[in-house]
Amino acid sequence: MPQGRYSISDPEDGSPLGEERFRCAPGPAGWRYTGEQTAPDGTPRLATDLTLDALGRQLRVELRAGGWQLRGGALEGLTWVRMDAAGTTADEGNARAAAFSGPSPGFLVAVARLLRPGRDPEAERPASARVRLVTVTPPALATRTRDESWTHLGSETHPTDSGPLTVDAYEVADLETGERHTVHLAGDVVLAAPGVELEELDSPPSR
Repeated sequence: MPQGRYSISDPEDGSPLGEERFRCAPGPAGWRYTGEQTAPDGTPRLATDLTLDALGRQLRVELRAGGWQLRGGALEGLTWVRMDAAGTTADEGNARAAAFSGPSPGFLVAVARLLRPGRDPEAERPASARVRLVTVTPPALATRTRDESWTHLGSETHPTDSGPLTVDAYEVADLETGERHTVHLAGDVVLAAPGVELEELDSPPSR
């Protein structure tokens, strides 16, 4: 069960936004990720709880930030409920989309797993895939639908003390703005992405 710490910064200007302490592991359903993100002064910023099935579909997503909570999952596309902490205000939403995305690095792993479900790790992966996402933005946990394209740029294997480590590189393109960036993943851990750096990891990533 890998657990560790990501540093989080603004992908535009590099200013520090805080850190996220996380745990992730394969489970009975497929894969689960939990993360607690804090601002530089230690103030809670975002809590993420994400469960995928064996095909990478998001069975359960729970986010908490700024006095708001969002719960959702894969049902008739994506369905969710956004409510305040007191439970006095609740908004329901639904979209013909494949997955949620957000500021937690766990969502990068989740989308990558969705785009290559049930494949042999040794088999050739699809070169490119398009996906419709519902992006959730703190602190109000506002949602909007957008499209991304993920292109697998290749894999490299590096020797480590605990055995070979395979790193996959993806080019991610926002199809609305045309912006592109690169994400590096090792199993279920993000090694580097815009605004994300892996700072600590207590055990090797899970395949």
